[in-house]
Amino acid sequence: MSANASAAPRPSTEPAVEIVGVGKVFPGRRGAGVTALEDVSLQIEAGEFVSLIGPSGCGKSTMLRLIADLDAPSSGTVNVFGKPARQARLDQDYGIAFQQAGLLPWRTVRENIELPLQLHGAGRAARRARADELIELVGLGDFGDKHPDQLSGGMQQRVAIARSLVESPRLLLMDEPFGALDEMTRERMQTELARLRAETGAAVVFVTHSIPEAVYLSDRVVVMSPRPGRIVRLLDMRLGSAQERTDALREDEHFFERVSAVREALHGDAVASVQGKEAR
Repeated sequence: MSANASAAPRPSTEPAVEIVGVGKVFPGRRGAGVTALEDVSLQIEAGEFVSLIGPSGCGKSTMLRLIADLDAPSSGTVNVFGKPARQARLDQDYGIAFQQAGLLPWRTVRENIELPLQLHGAGRAARRARADELIELVGLGDFGDKHPDQLSGGMQQRVAIARSLVESPRLLLMDEPFGALDEMTRERMQTELARLRAETGAAVVFVTHSIPEAVYLSDRVVVMSPRPGRIVRLLDMRLGSAQERTDALREDEHFFERVSAVREALHGDAVASVQGKEAR
């Protein structure tokens, strides 16, 4: 493994993620399966930030798990940088962060960040150099030797994000990473993530229930239908580069316009779904 502490994701001409005709059915206890996803196709470019949003149970997290090879599709294909999702996992092409930070309480901040490198055989000096770089990157320069129970929830989530970046992935998968935070901390973490994304150049697939969060962070927002999950709208945010995602953006009229567009797409599909059920 490279000891280069400042390694950045390698440029790629391949799409970061290519999902073609994917369906996912979870088998039921009595034979009747639950269809979580149905005929989903989506392409995410290298360096692009895409949020998945939709009602609870629409398959957002399932789609993320299929990209991460934490589950397998029932139909269709998932490729990451031109290779099957399983190979991308083995090649450590992505990092992943969940709603719960999942830090090991007996390890310090630095040791938690180092963990993936340690598991993959990196030397002690290389691990420490990379961890220290990321500790500074996420603004925790004074906390490297602290343990998780000495940190706030937002600080713990910063550690989890740093850990997901430690192997310089070209793709970052995030499943509601700020969902458990209070609103002020959540907004600070969104701004922090926009900065990190600008500095690393990684593509991001981000699951959220928050419309303003999706709009603030994303190049595109994927609006999904109620189960079985399908993509009903792909909305281009057109709000500038990652470097321009500052707090001032939250007061911009174009930001409010895009929030309204996503809300209308979500509510319109919800109404259509209810009407369709009533018609049956």
